[in-house]
Amino acid sequence: MIDAFNRTGPLMEPASYPDWAQQLIRDCSESKRRVVEHDFYRRMRDNTLSPKTLRLYLIGGWPVVEQFSLYMGRNLGKTRYGRHPGEDKARRWLIRNIRVELNHADYWVNWAGAHGITLEKMSAQDIPVEFQALNDWCWHTCVSDSLAVAMAATNYAIEGAVGEWSAVVCSSPVYEESFPPEERKRAMKWLKMHAQYDDEHPWEALDIICTLAGMNPSRALQTELRKAICKSYDYMHLFLQSCLQFEKNLVVSERRELAEG
Repeated sequence: MIDAFNRTGPLMEPASYPDWAQQLIRDCSESKRRVVEHDFYRRMRDNTLSPKTLRLYLIGGWPVVEQFSLYMGRNLGKTRYGRHPGEDKARRWLIRNIRVELNHADYWVNWAGAHGITLEKMSAQDIPVEFQALNDWCWHTCVSDSLAVAMAATNYAIEGAVGEWSAVVCSSPVYEESFPPEERKRAMKWLKMHAQYDDEHPWEALDIICTLAGMNPSRALQTELRKAICKSYDYMHLFLQSCLQFEKNLVVSERRELAEG
């Protein structure tokens, strides 16, 4: 195939990918920046968030973590061996990484446990609806959209942002040192594992997406990819904004109680 894509440059260099993919990265950069540079993660790094807000964050984020391997399973079901080089590459990659995501759910449970949250509490999902929007979107795209678009929305967009914001949180020892010494390793494992190596996963996903789409995908597909990626970032941003609004409401309520008392 004349327009087939076969990467020859370094995995994590934008110049290794077709011009359309480089433009895609640029077009989505602002939506991504709003997530990875969000004040919520700086405040987590500095340990200035209230315990109630941190617990809400961990409960609200649980469905995406717990079900991420299931999103990947839906995408795996879209592949057929030998039908397309991109499907073969996706098939191998998804099978290998589903097990990794299963382990990540265990690490999130440990992180939540360090904040006094039980698995039963996380599973109950007794939280406002806006905290469930990201998980709903991930299911929608993985059920309804093409393999390339669904992987762009999840494995490229979400994993890419997670790798960067977790590095922000881990860039200072303040949050880690808020846990008792004997709990720190278990409490921080999810964050540290993502900050250390997950930055390769979105690039691997991009390589698969480009192999599926080729050197000259239609304008319609390019638009669909951009919208799906930005929508994932936008739902992540909504989640973070909702967390900070909860924090603000909490402060107002506490001040009112003090004034009335």
